[in-house]
Amino acid sequence: MTGTAFKVDSTLMKAASVALKQVLAVQKDEHVLIVTNPEREVYRIAQALYSAGISLGASPTLLVQQRKTSFDNAEPSIINAIKTEPEVVISISAERMGKDKAALTTPYKGRDGAPYSHVFDYLLYDAKKIRAFWSPKVTAEMFTRTVPIDYAALRRRCARIANMLQGKKEVHVKTDLGTDVTIGIQGRRSKLDDGNFSSPGRGGNLPAGEVYISPQLGVSHGTIVFDGSITLDETIVIKYPIKVEIEKGFVTEIGGRTEAKKLVDYLNKAEKRPFEMMKKGDLDKKRAEEFSRNARHIGELGIGTNPNAKIVGNVLEDEKVLGTVHFAIGSNYDNDAQALIHSDGIVKKPTISIDGETLKP
Repeated sequence: MTGTAFKVDSTLMKAASVALKQVLAVQKDEHVLIVTNPEREVYRIAQALYSAGISLGASPTLLVQQRKTSFDNAEPSIINAIKTEPEVVISISAERMGKDKAALTTPYKGRDGAPYSHVFDYLLYDAKKIRAFWSPKVTAEMFTRTVPIDYAALRRRCARIANMLQGKKEVHVKTDLGTDVTIGIQGRRSKLDDGNFSSPGRGGNLPAGEVYISPQLGVSHGTIVFDGSITLDETIVIKYPIKVEIEKGFVTEIGGRTEAKKLVDYLNKAEKRPFEMMKKGDLDKKRAEEFSRNARHIGELGIGTNPNAKIVGNVLEDEKVLGTVHFAIGSNYDNDAQALIHSDGIVKKPTISIDGETLKP
């Protein structure tokens, strides 16, 4: 196949080609499923990715659904398309891809017995039949600035940090604003979002650039002061820092001003929504209780590594900024603490030590 399917800006087309060739290593005749929304920024990027796929001789499919939030189900056609197991799945969403309604009720069982509440997660992380990237709330400007980077250098930096985390007991994060938190990581495996999604079972964000780990259950404690941005119903830039107290891996207190109130409201909604879903038959009681309980769980510690990323009020990019860390409230990536949300908050200018050894990003 030759030519392009859409008229695409050359700068955006270049970034899309980098994403398919250098990040996903898309080959001729491979099936590439692109899921997006009918909103200008994400649809433009999806068009560029589709056109780049055509130029590589791949077999791309572009599916469009209405915007989905953290609490909405994906359209059945999207879920069914993923079930066909295309070699590559790309989500370019204005907010989220959407939940897998059937898997929320009857999760996929992983090889180690872990439940997977979305077919995408099951095929990527357990069955390892697809490779993927996902870019929630991405903009064309962000995509063209942060995707065409030196991936060899990024991968070296990520590998070094991931190796420092592996097999360690705890990470201590401290800032001048008051963050002073200890995150237990014993028995956890560090993960890379280094832009190398070239083999089945590999996936992450674009823009890429973080090392992340699911905290050990019931161990983390201390204070986190979010001062960058945070994802709630929408991403907000934090003007007045949000102070969050952590005990035994859960948020116990939240202090601050306007932004803190928004976080409280968001977590309250995340606690109540599972029981509303239970009443509709979308969740059984056990799962509803689990999802509600983990709405205040600390589900991730991430370390930014992308030199082209900057704080822009979009957590997709903000969490990749070199010299920042982020913590997520809600689900973790090890699937042993699931919730309806995964709310990332950014902490700027941290001092990070791993079992007493200072990390230099």
